[in-house]
Amino acid sequence: MIIKKNDILDVYIDEVEFPNKGLAKVGDKKIIVKNAIKGQKVKVRITKKRKDKIEGKILEVLEKSPVEKEPFCKHFGICGGCSYQTLSYEEQLNIKSNQVIKLLKDAGIKDFEYLGIEPSPLEYDYRNKMEFTFGDVEKGGELSLGLHQKGKFYEIVTVDGCQIVDKDFIKILTNILDYFKEKGVELYNKRSHEGVLRHLVVRKAIKTGELLVNLVTTSQQQLELEELIERLRNIDYKGELIGFLHTINDNISDTVQSDETKVLFGRDHIVEEILGLKFKISAFSFFQTNTLGAEKLYSIVRDFAGDKKDKLIYDLYCGTGTIAQIMAAVASKVIGIEIVEEAVESAKENAKLNGLDNCYFIAGDVMEKVSELKEKPDLIILDPPRDGIHPKAIHKIIDFEPEEFVYVSCNPRSLARDLPIFEERGYRAKKVKCMDMFPHTPHVECIALIQKKTI
Repeated sequence: MIIKKNDILDVYIDEVEFPNKGLAKVGDKKIIVKNAIKGQKVKVRITKKRKDKIEGKILEVLEKSPVEKEPFCKHFGICGGCSYQTLSYEEQLNIKSNQVIKLLKDAGIKDFEYLGIEPSPLEYDYRNKMEFTFGDVEKGGELSLGLHQKGKFYEIVTVDGCQIVDKDFIKILTNILDYFKEKGVELYNKRSHEGVLRHLVVRKAIKTGELLVNLVTTSQQQLELEELIERLRNIDYKGELIGFLHTINDNISDTVQSDETKVLFGRDHIVEEILGLKFKISAFSFFQTNTLGAEKLYSIVRDFAGDKKDKLIYDLYCGTGTIAQIMAAVASKVIGIEIVEEAVESAKENAKLNGLDNCYFIAGDVMEKVSELKEKPDLIILDPPRDGIHPKAIHKIIDFEPEEFVYVSCNPRSLARDLPIFEERGYRAKKVKCMDMFPHTPHVECIALIQKKTI
């Protein structure tokens, strides 16, 4: 059968590879279908046709998979998030676990102890941060505030029934949306680059209940926000609103950036607690979005690392220094490197807040800064971005020749790519464990203990 671009076909999903990449066959041709579930029959339109790859987009689910159930959220199918919510949580965990094992085995990684997958402590209401976008339901339609509609760039669905955040997020979202509808303030048009309303970022500390609101707009209209702030302050929250920020962003790119950020009420950060330590989290700080899941993740890291009381630890790609500070209690000294300067400042501040005097943080690119480190570490902890360790950095890092590495990966594909390099350099993966930080999505974190091979 000859398959051409824009053909419409009915296909069965035979397998799903990480992350959520369905595989179907038509004759001897393999078709990749994103956001599919094994066992579904779907109608797809062929979107890409190359010699070695055919991709299709789902137009309609003709038959559900035998393992599917009814979705729990009223926005399912419209909203682009939570694509796994028609699967039981147990089934989600099984899928993620099996996908990781396959990725590692396909990469030639074997003889490691696989310790399974740890479930998120919360299946619902687990997120501590949401980045909502102002938009319209359809072009020129009513103002909306929420998440992108599935497969669309401009249209936004107001997610007032979202199940992965608690009700305080929804109260803030709906009140802010109602306020700007009443005032007739225009949304920012991503085509013409005219208008005002861009994003709303809400953070909530799970342990302390502190809420921080950051409204992101352009500078094209002077906004008087006292009435809005007063409205938000009078809401009956489960937590407590401790800050309202107004960020000006005139950048054309559709990301949350700050040309200027003003504190209009309260303070510019929340305080969260993890494993007995306190962390100040500002509007733009990176912090794991599942707090209780992060506690489990970092506990696994600490267990894999073991007791390093008289040992030196490097924490590379350390972010705001969360892992470094958790490891400080079982190490003589921890040195962290992070490229984002603001994150390093936060790390230093948090270490001081926790009374830790054996943590040191360096701002800069890991690829460059590791060359400046002279002490030989006993353990290196790696928590790189989704792309994994830069090819030019990985050999510099291995050159330190510590006894052990603990690799924390938010992208198992990157882990599967990097582990063979460690093996070539005289190491082996001894243990691997998964941690589900993102229920109802295809994403999963992996932790690997990598040790020197013994002759």
